[in-house]
Amino acid sequence: MSSTGQVIKSVGPKLVPFFKSVSVYFVLLAEQPSLLTACFKCLPIISLIVFILLHGINLSEEYAFPRRILTGLLFSCIGDALLVWPTCFVPGMGMFAVAQAVYISAFGFAPLSPILGAILYALCTIVIYLLLPGLNGILTIGVPLYTILVTTMAWRAIARVQFFEELWTWTKMCSCAGGIFFVISDALLGFHCFYSPILYAQVIIMATYYAAQFGIALSAVDTRDNVKSLKQRR
Repeated sequence: MSSTGQVIKSVGPKLVPFFKSVSVYFVLLAEQPSLLTACFKCLPIISLIVFILLHGINLSEEYAFPRRILTGLLFSCIGDALLVWPTCFVPGMGMFAVAQAVYISAFGFAPLSPILGAILYALCTIVIYLLLPGLNGILTIGVPLYTILVTTMAWRAIARVQFFEELWTWTKMCSCAGGIFFVISDALLGFHCFYSPILYAQVIIMATYYAAQFGIALSAVDTRDNVKSLKQRR
């Protein structure tokens, strides 16, 4: 189990570009659709992609988890760029749907935690019910499907943390927090776009979104340490 101090010492310097790029984004807070806006919006996610690459990754089976997290970040980055333009909302949502599916495959379905899943899907149903009147066209199908996907991702991220069995790690806690923040961010975006405008929506949505991706990216940190431990035992 990685201690807080070990995690900070290991990953801290590699995360400086992420925090700097997030700061730049919120200082500028550009709203007009442009390539420059897309670049500033994507920079934090690109920083997380570089972070995972620097921390260590290869094509072996032991690194399947960080590869999937990396793939999810790549699709998220494309989605971020597309969502800068309102006319690309559907393709952008599609990219994020792929990212959620990849995150789900990374987190897996063990342990199952069916009660947690039932609670989250009940909340998901309520959100879909509230948003449906504001949807039209392909969004009538796309938004509910995406809501189910992001809920599933959060379910699998939270289920990884097993407090009672003492099988949790700080990185699993990070993915858990990341999944929760992702649901919050997307729920706020949905309500802002299809239910009722939210004050300071861009700031709140993007802050929770970057926190979500940050937590999910950190969940890949333990992989290299686990691989080293396995090699030492052989």
